[in-house]
Amino acid sequence: MQIAGYSISCSGLAPGIGSFFIIPFRSGPYTTFVGSCAQAGRLSVLPPLSCCVLSTPVALVLCVWSSEDCLHAVGFRDIFAAVKAAENDRALQLLPSVIRELDELEGGFPAELELALRGVFAGNIFDLGAAASAELHAAGGGAFASTRAQLLPRPWAVDNLDEVLAVVRGTRGTRWRQAALFVDNAGPDVVLGMLPLARVLLKAGTKVLLMANRGPTINDITAGELVPLLRRAAEMDELLQVAVASENIRVVCSGSDLPVIDLTQLSKEAVDATADCDLIILEGMGRAIETNLHARFTCDSLKLGMIKHPEVAAHFSKRLYDCVCKFDRATQQASPAGVKG
Repeated sequence: MQIAGYSISCSGLAPGIGSFFIIPFRSGPYTTFVGSCAQAGRLSVLPPLSCCVLSTPVALVLCVWSSEDCLHAVGFRDIFAAVKAAENDRALQLLPSVIRELDELEGGFPAELELALRGVFAGNIFDLGAAASAELHAAGGGAFASTRAQLLPRPWAVDNLDEVLAVVRGTRGTRWRQAALFVDNAGPDVVLGMLPLARVLLKAGTKVLLMANRGPTINDITAGELVPLLRRAAEMDELLQVAVASENIRVVCSGSDLPVIDLTQLSKEAVDATADCDLIILEGMGRAIETNLHARFTCDSLKLGMIKHPEVAAHFSKRLYDCVCKFDRATQQASPAGVKG
C-alpha cells in the first residue's frame, strides 16, 4: 500500500469541539470529579482551537490530540475498559448467528459481501465518542439485527456500493490477495461488523490484516485487546480457526492512539505488513470519514462508516445515521516522497 494523495483537515467544526471533552466522561468510575475535569479541559484547549477553526481549516487530528492530552493530564486512561469488555462478551454471543446467516445466503461472494458491508454500518453505531450514538447506547438501543434492517434508504451520503459489487461479480470478478482492515470500536462494531466482513474475504481467498490501535481511546479496540478477542471468535467458527492457525488472518498494531488516524504516521510494523496489500478498508467515522475520505492509494480502497455527528452530517446528506460507502480503484499516481502507508 502506498498513499497517492493525502490531507487531513476539516472546517466548520466549532459547534462540535466540546463533544471531544464531554462525552468520554459520561460513563466509568470517575463520576465524582467529572464536571471539574471536563470544564478544565474545555477552558484550557477549547478557546485556542475555536479561534483556529473560525479563522482557517484546522486538522481534526489536532483536536483529538488535544482531547487525549486533557484526559491523560487528569488521570483518565482506558476509561471505557469495562464497557468494551462487556460489549465484546455480548457481541460474541451473537456472532455464530451472524456467520450462519452469511453462510446460508444464495448468490455467493457478492451477496455475502453486501450483507457483511451492511453489518459493518450496523455495528458502527456503537460509538461512545459521538453524542447521538452514546445516548442511544445509554438508552439500551442499538440491537444489531434491527439496526442493520433499518439502515437509512439508499442512496446513502456517499454510495459506491453498486460499484463495489460490480467489480466482484462474475467468473472473472475481482478477488483481492490481501486486505488491511482498519477497525474502529469494540463490541458489535468489530465482532459483528468487521470480523464477519473479514471472514467473507477469507472465504474468497483473501488474506486479512486486522489493523488496531496501539493504545486506548474512547471505546476503540486496541491491538492488545483484539488478539485474544480474535482467538475467542475463532473458537466458535472453524473457518476462522483455520485462518488464525495459518496466519491468513492476524492482528497488526497500527501505531495510533487516537480515534482518527494519520496514515503518514503508521508504525513500522503496520507499514511493513501492508506493503503487499491490494485492498485497504478504513472503517468508522473518525478513520474513514473525518480524516481519510479523500485519501488515495495505489491499491483499491474502501471507506465505510456511519455518520453520527450532526456537524459531519451537515457536510453530506444532512441525515444523521446516514452511511458512507466510498470505493476507489487503485491509482497509478506516484506516492509523495517519503509518504508511505
